Amino acid sequence: MFQTYEEALKWIHSRLTFGIKPGLQRMEWMMEKLDHPERRCRFIHVAGTNGKGSTIAFMQEVLKAAEYKVGAFTSPYLESFNERITIDGNPISEEEILQLSNVIKPVVDELEKTELGAPTEFEVITAMMFYYFGKINVPDVVLLETGLGGKWDSTNIANPILSVITMIGHDHLNILGSTIEEIAEQKAGIIKNGVPVITAVEQKEALDVIERVAKEKKAKHYWLTRDFHAGDFDEFFVQTPFKRYNSLSLQMKGNHQAINAALSVMTLDYLRVYYSFIIEEEHIQEGLKRTFWKGRFEEVKEKPRVILDGAHNPEGMAALKETVQKFYPDKKIIMLFSCVKDKQYKEMIEQAAQIANRIIFTTFHFPKAADAKELYEACDMKDKEYEDNWELAYEKIINTMDDETVLIITGSLYFIGEVRKHIKHSS
Repeated sequence: MFQTYEEALKWIHSRLTFGIKPGLQRMEWMMEKLDHPERRCRFIHVAGTNGKGSTIAFMQEVLKAAEYKVGAFTSPYLESFNERITIDGNPISEEEILQLSNVIKPVVDELEKTELGAPTEFEVITAMMFYYFGKINVPDVVLLETGLGGKWDSTNIANPILSVITMIGHDHLNILGSTIEEIAEQKAGIIKNGVPVITAVEQKEALDVIERVAKEKKAKHYWLTRDFHAGDFDEFFVQTPFKRYNSLSLQMKGNHQAINAALSVMTLDYLRVYYSFIIEEEHIQEGLKRTFWKGRFEEVKEKPRVILDGAHNPEGMAALKETVQKFYPDKKIIMLFSCVKDKQYKEMIEQAAQIANRIIFTTFHFPKAADAKELYEACDMKDKEYEDNWELAYEKIINTMDDETVLIITGSLYFIGEVRKHIKHSS
């Protein structure tokens, strides 16, 4: 038995050594031992390359405005491990993490002795989440984000009331496949028999895969631009098959956030029509307007202006580029960039170079962080440099900025989480 939160957390993180092991058998074994807590919840299952966290954040705020109790499971966390499991946006307590670890550890110890072998860190955390929402603190609905892919993701033992696929792009190619079709096949793995799927996927080759899987599973399929429609960020409305929502405004910047918001409104409207959720137009308006998601084009300092963005693949960087061009067209852009080494960083840097006047490459405290010099050498820009200590690089940039300059820190959610903690604590 663990006596402290720190001991429990150390045990959870020690599971990282087991890496990523696709497959659902270990999860099913643990759920059986725990008397199937995952069968006691209503889930909305969310997969996709980009936009999962923001889409969940929009849904969470609207459901809260409508006075529903909302559970959410998201990853990665930015500052505190407890952020992964939340109720009404509030991370669960250290005491609850300790309690969950003491419930799950004996099951994990037993599983390790079977032919199925040791569960991974993510499987352990997923089991904790199912137990928490199923047995300890049961919400009206759980917004469930996949960790990686969909088909073999440990969250995929849930039987949801709705499946949502956000946008699909190039990420985790070594695991999910190198083409959009292969990646879409993995994401479409969350589609269950007879459970409707709602998507904002744009590429025809990905939509064809989702459409095929939906037909095989006899799942109704709603897709953005065919079955529901939305305005862009400046004139935002959502037209679902059931209702039109006008006069909507967003705090989160960018046309990609308008897409995420539209996806959430379509999902919520489905709950209203088919599951008798009482969600009024003012709940949608209020919820969308107050939605904020850390590290998504987040202004963490006003003077000088510093923005954190979690773009971590080429599509995310393209969305960041569009947002910067829209909101800061005349400003000088300095970028502090770091990423994880298995990402498509050359393509990301190409996008970044189209908006940045200068890029400083760095690294951060993470086992898989890319080398600063390697990133520097992958960039064709003239005005570039590298500095292994990101804190030094940050202080140096801040001390030379004026009102016409914007600093954008990006490349990895893990990186900006580390930076955000530093900025918030120092201020």
